[in-house]
Amino acid sequence: MKEEKIGGSFLIKETDFQDVFIIEDFDSTAQQMIDATRDFVEKEIYPNIRQLENNNYDLVKNIMKKAGDLGLLGLNIPEEYGGFGMGFNLSMFICGEMSSYSGSVATAYGAHTGIGTYPILYYGSEELKKIFLPKIASGEWISCYNLTEPNAGSDANSGTTKAVLTENKKQFEISGQKIWISNAGFAEVFIVFARIENDKNITGFVLNKSGAKGITLGEEEKKLGLNSSSTRQVFFDKTKISINQMLGERNGGFKIAMNSLNVGRIKLCAATTAAAEKVLNISIEYALQRKQFKNEIINYGAIKEKLANMATLVYCSNAALYRAGNDIEIKIQQLINKGENKTNAKLKGLLSYAVECAIMKVNGSEVIKFVSDEAIQIHGGMGYSADSLVEPAYRDARISRIYEGTNEINRMLIVEMMLKKAIKKELNIFKAIKKLQRELPLITLGINKKFSKSKLSDEKVAVNKLKKLSLLMLGISVSKYKAKLVKEQELLMRIADLIIETYICESALLKTEKKIKNNGFNNSKTEINMTRNHIHYSLNLCRNSAEEIIMATSNGIKNRYLISVSKKLTYPLQLDIKETRRRISEKLQSDKKYNFSI
Repeated sequence: MKEEKIGGSFLIKETDFQDVFIIEDFDSTAQQMIDATRDFVEKEIYPNIRQLENNNYDLVKNIMKKAGDLGLLGLNIPEEYGGFGMGFNLSMFICGEMSSYSGSVATAYGAHTGIGTYPILYYGSEELKKIFLPKIASGEWISCYNLTEPNAGSDANSGTTKAVLTENKKQFEISGQKIWISNAGFAEVFIVFARIENDKNITGFVLNKSGAKGITLGEEEKKLGLNSSSTRQVFFDKTKISINQMLGERNGGFKIAMNSLNVGRIKLCAATTAAAEKVLNISIEYALQRKQFKNEIINYGAIKEKLANMATLVYCSNAALYRAGNDIEIKIQQLINKGENKTNAKLKGLLSYAVECAIMKVNGSEVIKFVSDEAIQIHGGMGYSADSLVEPAYRDARISRIYEGTNEINRMLIVEMMLKKAIKKELNIFKAIKKLQRELPLITLGINKKFSKSKLSDEKVAVNKLKKLSLLMLGISVSKYKAKLVKEQELLMRIADLIIETYICESALLKTEKKIKNNGFNNSKTEINMTRNHIHYSLNLCRNSAEEIIMATSNGIKNRYLISVSKKLTYPLQLDIKETRRRISEKLQSDKKYNFSI
């Protein structure tokens, strides 16, 4: 029997590489669904990339309707409500495929199938599920999520939209203003958050627009990117809805909003990583064709380095993304086996892995940031042209570090959620920190008590050192600031960087170990090189982050001692990183594309 899954445990436990997920783990039914999705994308989205940059909201609406006809909007909705009830990783993979070419389609699809569905699925009454979910699954009704207000962004619970109970106590009248509402221009389903009387927390509601009065839409917003994503303000003026249209319980809206964001965050990573892969392939194609000084630019070291780093980020992001998705699926099944109904099991499974969801949101959004920026650099002046395919990718990428919670908020959440798990004793983090502190003298002497049997033993040791560094920095920060650590945002973000890099590096290493087991060492050399390249990068980043934390939390002899320890824990791998990157790029060049899936 498998050990019970607990989110965040990667920091204190070893993971067997057989427990991570790769594309070969999809069954034949899933593969058929993937093939159908790819056909849909190539027929309905790719040929319309140019039109999707021209504020063509009707085109996005029609794409969504066609996706609904194919069943692509109801993958996570149970069969009894008109969906397919498919696995979490498959739904993420399809989300990535649907999102890969156009940020406008990605936003519409994500808003509808994620935050536009889950509040009803997880918190709606049986009656509401039967009314809304079949039409959401089919695409007959498109959904939107009304949370953000002019003065309530990251602080979502500070919203001032009101829900007033009518005299007959059978309805609420909702009044207020919502902003930046994706899909608002063509949505029929409105999930709305409002405050009843002077409640401490907001409350969630759902309504269908055609059955309600008092809803006015603002004009389409003019934005940096996502040009064909319908984004409007929504004004509610005493909009009456039945008391039975409340989602969950009174005062429970903030919990609904936060829990719905967990799935939105991890699926955003699926979208951005898939987009990054497409942008990488466009860049490889251009570098193979573009000549300067009588030579294709892909043959120059500066371009090789860029392509290698882009490929590395895509590979590692996918490794971590589908590791997290697989863990969520296993957790859901474990909860079902304990007697939870499927809906509650899914909610609790995602909640358990909220740390990993936040990690993937930050990582995925920063992967597309880097990859799209380097793509423009590879294209040179052509990349700056609106006629290129990488220019819209660069603009669309910018929003991914803002929505689903800014990356700064998510970084701080990662640390705070880890600490809460430690305080509740869900994870024995404090015990691990105390054990580590006793090992420090051995670390300073370069003595490693554990010897890895992995075929990538040096890399395994490096990842374990990153775990120790993360725990050490968390420990000294808690010791210095105690409960006030939550106010030291700069330190929280540096600790989060350590935790994020640890998770991404370990995930890439585990995936590569599985590839070696399946395909052999010699047939996995590029995967090995990409793993090494990312560990090299992470060691440098983590050393800098650790030094900032140490300088803020100690002085004198202790300071110098901790700096020495951090250098031991981030000592670089013994490899020629230039040649490692060149080998990666040469594989991309010979294949004429990035040829590595999840």
